Order: sequence, then structure tokens, then C-alpha cells
Amino acid sequence: MDSQIDCIQPGGGVCMRIELTWGAWRRFYLRLFRRGYLKRMAKSRRGSENQCQWDVLDPRDLKFHVNQEGYSWSAADDPFTWRDQLPFARAGLAEMIIFSSVLIPLSCLFVILACRHSIGWSVVALLPILLQAEIIWFFRNPRREVPAESGLVVSPADGRVDLIEEIEHDEILDGPAIKIAIFLSVFNVHINRMPIAATVFGSGYRQGKFLSALKPESAWENERLELWIEGIEAPHRVMRVRQITGQLARRIVCHANTGDSYQRGEQFGMIKLGSRTELIIPREEGLELVVEIGTKVQAGSSIIARYVD
Repeated sequence: MDSQIDCIQPGGGVCMRIELTWGAWRRFYLRLFRRGYLKRMAKSRRGSENQCQWDVLDPRDLKFHVNQEGYSWSAADDPFTWRDQLPFARAGLAEMIIFSSVLIPLSCLFVILACRHSIGWSVVALLPILLQAEIIWFFRNPRREVPAESGLVVSPADGRVDLIEEIEHDEILDGPAIKIAIFLSVFNVHINRMPIAATVFGSGYRQGKFLSALKPESAWENERLELWIEGIEAPHRVMRVRQITGQLARRIVCHANTGDSYQRGEQFGMIKLGSRTELIIPREEGLELVVEIGTKVQAGSSIIARYVD
């Protein structure tokens, strides 16, 4: 794994810093009032090395480091696995809470002003209400039906295909390839899913600018993180999945670590608030592209390409 990827969100961010600060206060409370709980958590904790810069008291302390080796808990011993069943992306729960804590009181204030002074304040109150609705809509995590037919490559992201480009030689795939780029608007689901059943054998991360994802130069100038994956099933095709930030989407989240295996359509990360995702696949005889520029796709369920082995 790239040494720069020291957590699931290498770009950091204000919300991440707030959440880490909250974590420090939470650990202080647990040490003071929940010593029995901490003993139970310590007893069920697996691993012998702490990769975090803070004490790991329960699974919540590992949220940003699940892609690192070190401490862990089994699903049976983790009392917070219910959060994965929520209809929202777990990586975005903090943002939802933080934005809500500001927007909901602001909406209430404007409604009170509208009742006491002028009805015009009700129009102003709509702005934080609409923004709150968009935040909730953005972090939604709908279930997807993943096609089971062999040889399929599914979309790694929701959005619109805006580029299909042939590559004469790709250094990771070691041969000719095709790059398929998907633009995600702020109204799309931003969770990324694996295009095939694969094992991660490498990754790369590069800091960069935050240009609009609509601009072609954003593909190579913006911050990005990519995974190099190899198909689990023969003929074990190698592919690249690339997460790219946008003008609004400035935080890449990736849970994958080198050696991790995923099923087709399984979630591996997300990009927060509008972005771009690229998929590079081998160009070979028997490949059928199912999409074209302008095609709207859904992560995990829309078929991008089909290989006839």
C-alpha cells in the first residue's frame, strides 16, 4: 500500500478533525465511567499492535484505520455493526450530524422570525432545509442488485459516463487498455463498489488540486487515490479503479488494504460531495463495451463491459 495512505481518508478535513476531537472526549468519558465495558472490549480485541496515534478502546476508535494492520474486533464482538445496516454511508455519518447540528437550529430560528416578524423569513428558512435534505440525500446508501453472470464488469460508481478512451499500453495492466470515466453530480450516490470479484494488490495516492470534475484536466491534476486489483476467477484480469476529487468533493474515502478481497459490487469507499471515478480495464479480443458516452450508470448493478472467455 502507498505509504501516504495512513487512514481511510488521507486528505483529512474539518469534519474528520471534529470527529477525532470528539473521539478523544469519548475515550476520556469511557475511562472515567465505563471501566467494566473497557475491560470487556480489551478482552475481545484482536491483534498485538496499535497503528493509531491514540489508544484503541473500542471499535469506534478504528473507524479511520480499518485499512491498516493492527487491532480489530470480530463482528460478533463489535457492538456497533448496526451502523453498517443504516440506509446511509457510515463514512458520512459524522458529516450528517455536524451539518444537521447547524442547519436544523438555523431553520428553526428563521421559522420563529417568520412567525414573529415577516413571512419573508419563511423563504429564507427554506434554504437550510433544502441544504439539509441534500446532505441526507447525498449520503444515502441504497441496496443494489449485483448481476451474477460470469465475465461481467459492473460500474464502480453512480453517475454518467463522460469519457471512453483507448490506451495503447498501461504500465499496471502491462498491455492495451480502455479507460472509462464516470462523472458524479452532487445528486448521485457517491459510494464506490468493486467492478469485479477481485483482490487488491496495490494502491497509489496523490495530493492535488480541486478542479471541477467536469474539466478534463481534473483527471490528472486533482487529488486521487487508485486501487490495483486482480480478478479472483480465471483469467485473473488486472484492472485499476481510480477515485478523483472534484470542486466540492474534496475527501476520498477508501477502506481497502493490500491483500483484501472483495466480491463484485461490494463497497470499498466513497467520495464526498461530487466527483469523478475512472475504471481502466484490459482491451482484449472478446471484450464488449456495454456503455457509451452519456450512459447513466449505477454502482454495482449497471454493466459496464462483458468479457467473452
